[in-house]
Amino acid sequence: MLLLLFYLGDVLFAIKCDKIREITPVVNLKIIQNCPAFLAGIFNYRGSIVPVIDMRQLINGVPCRMKLSTRIILINYEKSDKSQCVVGLMAERVTEAVMRPPEYFVPFSVNTEKKSYLSGMVMDDDRMIEHIDLELLDQDFAFITGINYSFTNDDSDFQGDFIDVT
Repeated sequence: MLLLLFYLGDVLFAIKCDKIREITPVVNLKIIQNCPAFLAGIFNYRGSIVPVIDMRQLINGVPCRMKLSTRIILINYEKSDKSQCVVGLMAERVTEAVMRPPEYFVPFSVNTEKKSYLSGMVMDDDRMIEHIDLELLDQDFAFITGINYSFTNDDSDFQGDFIDVT
């Protein structure tokens, strides 16, 4: 399986690449008031409003650091009603994709109410990489009902202002 690796703080995480649509640099986001802290904001992606989830805030309670390698990972996301949308996941040090056979995946879970989307470890030489199962994120994103409202029929190029992180 093809995995995208990224860091949240000093911890290495992986997600399967099968739902990844695109990886973009961080853009200026429109902040939405009275939302959970992990909703970094929204932006216009090819005529659709896309929410961006700060994965470090979601998992560790601390916002992502803005670095040159901080990215927004755009994923195809299936909502609880089975409709499709695009969601952005902000992560730090998004630097590589690796191919690993299924036997490198070790199921592991801790019986807690929070963070049930952490579904196991990927064993990679001397590293243990935490695996985030995108299928299990629905419980945290349930508050987002009108995501991906399209205000144009145009599938034109990316629209947004890139953030200078130098």
